[in-house]
Amino acid sequence: MESTRGKLLIASGRLGDPNFFRSVVLMVQHSEEGALGLILNRPLEATVKEACQEFLEEPCENEDSLFRGGPCEGPLMVVHREESAKDQDILPGVYFTTERYKIASLLRGPSHDVRFFVGYAGWAAGQLESEMESDSWIVCPADAAHIFQSNETLWAKLMVQQSLGEQIDTDNIPDDPTVN
Repeated sequence: MESTRGKLLIASGRLGDPNFFRSVVLMVQHSEEGALGLILNRPLEATVKEACQEFLEEPCENEDSLFRGGPCEGPLMVVHREESAKDQDILPGVYFTTERYKIASLLRGPSHDVRFFVGYAGWAAGQLESEMESDSWIVCPADAAHIFQSNETLWAKLMVQQSLGEQIDTDNIPDDPTVN
């Protein structure tokens, strides 16, 4: 199966795992050894500032939302656009970092085009492929707008886009269907 790295996985109605209900996952890694992704549309009540105090034990003034990247525990992870702080590329101009000193440098810069995650979505070898064969996930291209803009309605907009394709402009769909 083709790697999904750098793509989005949209949870379909066939996916029974409540951890992924209406989730959109940015795929960071995918090989025959397994896969790792980050849920883009699960902001937490906690802030980046609170995560810094817990994980980095450093002062931080960033009050942006921290995101729940998935049900697997892991280090603080960052998706960003600063090439000098990358551990690996996800897609052109979008990078992934877990190294503490690189995260600290990202905290000192502007907070736009940076998302901080605790936890991740992980799949063992063959597990994601099995879920994809059962139509649990819809794969679509990712771009920076999916990652760094408000993600509250991301799942719904992507589902409409995937089902209606080029027939309508999904940016014109109201968040509240009663205003149609």
